[in-house]
Amino acid sequence: MTDRSITPVILSGGSGSRLWPASRSKQPKQLLPLVDDRTMFLTTVQRSDALNDSGTPLIVCNEDHEPGIRRELALAGHREAPVILEPVARNTAPATAAAALHLTRDGADPILFVMPADHVIRNEEAFTEAVALAAGFADNGYLITFGIEPAGPETGYGYIRFGERLADGVRTVTEFREKPDASTAEEYLASGHYLWNSGMFMFRASRFLDELAAHAPDVLEATRAAVDKAERDDSIIRLDAGAFAEAPSISIDYAVMERTDAAAVVPIHTGWSDVGSWGALWEIGKHDGDGNVVVGDVEMLDVQHSYLRSNGRLLAAIGVDDVVIIDTPDATLVSRRDRSQDVKAIVDRLKAEGRSEVVTDGCDVRPWGGFATLAAGPGYRVLRLRIEPGEKLSLQTHEHRSEHWIVVRGTARIRIGETTRLVPEHESVFIPAREVHRMENASDSEILEVIEVDVGSYVGEDDLKRYVDAYGRARREG
Repeated sequence: MTDRSITPVILSGGSGSRLWPASRSKQPKQLLPLVDDRTMFLTTVQRSDALNDSGTPLIVCNEDHEPGIRRELALAGHREAPVILEPVARNTAPATAAAALHLTRDGADPILFVMPADHVIRNEEAFTEAVALAAGFADNGYLITFGIEPAGPETGYGYIRFGERLADGVRTVTEFREKPDASTAEEYLASGHYLWNSGMFMFRASRFLDELAAHAPDVLEATRAAVDKAERDDSIIRLDAGAFAEAPSISIDYAVMERTDAAAVVPIHTGWSDVGSWGALWEIGKHDGDGNVVVGDVEMLDVQHSYLRSNGRLLAAIGVDDVVIIDTPDATLVSRRDRSQDVKAIVDRLKAEGRSEVVTDGCDVRPWGGFATLAAGPGYRVLRLRIEPGEKLSLQTHEHRSEHWIVVRGTARIRIGETTRLVPEHESVFIPAREVHRMENASDSEILEVIEVDVGSYVGEDDLKRYVDAYGRARREG
């Protein structure tokens, strides 16, 4: 009997350019709480858990995002879910091939539901029904794509032209179209034969690999080598960098879906968005009486139809219409709302200038929580640490620096040498250089926040020796 179970394959790529400055290359949009208080990645995992016959998800992500991905998986109850780390971005076809090859190594052949980690879907019930319908056709050899019923002549999405009816809610695919200009998008909408391309797919693993072998064998060959040579560390699969770099950077659409004769599309109306710009977040956000979407500490006077977001400081705006203003601790974006997609051009310019604001906002994510650099200079550094409930740092020493830990929220369990004690709010400890130490959140429900002051001849992150391999991978946590 054929296995009808579904393995969600969540593609968590992205370079953090379209929603800069909130999103950075080390903290892309899927790892941010942009729509509600959950990250978009966590929402996607929880959505996949709710599907019928859904199994443990498999994640494919940039190796720089591993700490954040592992933290979110732990929050979702999937601490041991497999994670494939890409040493270099190679688009969706090689990423999906790596997932399919990994999942079929032991002879299994699951149905794969491939989806990006950063989409918004409002109608969860319609989404679940569409996935269940698609699974039956994937089980019969079809390669399914999901098309979104257009809400307007959108120029920011690719389009799918559908053909004959295979069943209620399932159509053949006639062709894929790139993002059109405005007049062409109007024609697509008027014809009634086009859907937006959602970038979500479903097929049996073996069927996808067979089609890849037929239509893009160079992708399959390079990815197979990368998987065969991968380093495996518990649930982490590190693709071989040299082999994976040989894979062409190509999407599933180009590599397979446009070339196969077994493509079908399931049209869905789910309140979908790929959140490709700040303007898109304005569209799906909760508007006030003046048509504004406001997030954070914001004061306004005579402001209409705008998206204003502060990630910390007070943001004040007066007499502006149809704008986007995003304020972060180290960068501010001001744009007309209809030009918000052009932020990528600014990011490209900053990359060319070697600006660090493209990479990080000074906050680093770790599986145990994360830290932000508050101040730094010759011989000193000040950090704000956030340790999730029940989490802990690895047992470690520093050769060239001493540390002062000041607990500002919660209770820490701190080991220094052979002594361990609880340190409550508003108390502090001193850790001499070369002394073995560890910090742990003593609570299973409350966040622990600590101010760390490093002082010494060298305060870099690489002045670190670990004695405990937390999660089996602490040597990579930083």
